[in-house]
Amino acid sequence: MHRLRNLCIASAFGALCACSSAPNNYHTLVAAQPPQASMQNIQVSRVSMPPQVDRPQLVVRQGNSGLAILETEWWGANLVDEFRSALQDQLRGPAAGPKTLVRVDVQRFDTVPGQYAALEAWWRMKRPGAAEMTCRTAVRTPADNSITNLVNAHQANLRKLAEALRRAAAPSSAGCPGA
Repeated sequence: MHRLRNLCIASAFGALCACSSAPNNYHTLVAAQPPQASMQNIQVSRVSMPPQVDRPQLVVRQGNSGLAILETEWWGANLVDEFRSALQDQLRGPAAGPKTLVRVDVQRFDTVPGQYAALEAWWRMKRPGAAEMTCRTAVRTPADNSITNLVNAHQANLRKLAEALRRAAAPSSAGCPGA
């Protein structure tokens, strides 16, 4: 009887070990090294993201029309929240003074393993005492097949977007920056 019980326990333990899944890996768009504080007070009021990629898992392109949801590779939050907090971190500046407001409408957030990470966004900026401007930024950073390299490429794209926003928010700016 004891032998049968021990055999059942050993079988159940073996089955549980065989069913273990790969651990989830979490990634962030917030850069490890925070940027130097800007003299501009730019606040990200809203971000929108394509619904195909706005999820906690990383989504990558496969071929010309396919998408793959990477079930073990996750953002620290839904992508829209991760993007907004990382962009606000890049734009950090003084807490006081007049605020420049920006709304970002991401059109493309492509992750193509072995090729690149791409970001295309329309954004609206309202500087104090100036008319609202609508601009577009499109950036692409090469990346290899590793998830870490793809996430780093997206971080680089976010830095480029933040630089464009800072240039547009400058008092001497005459309009949309090239980028």
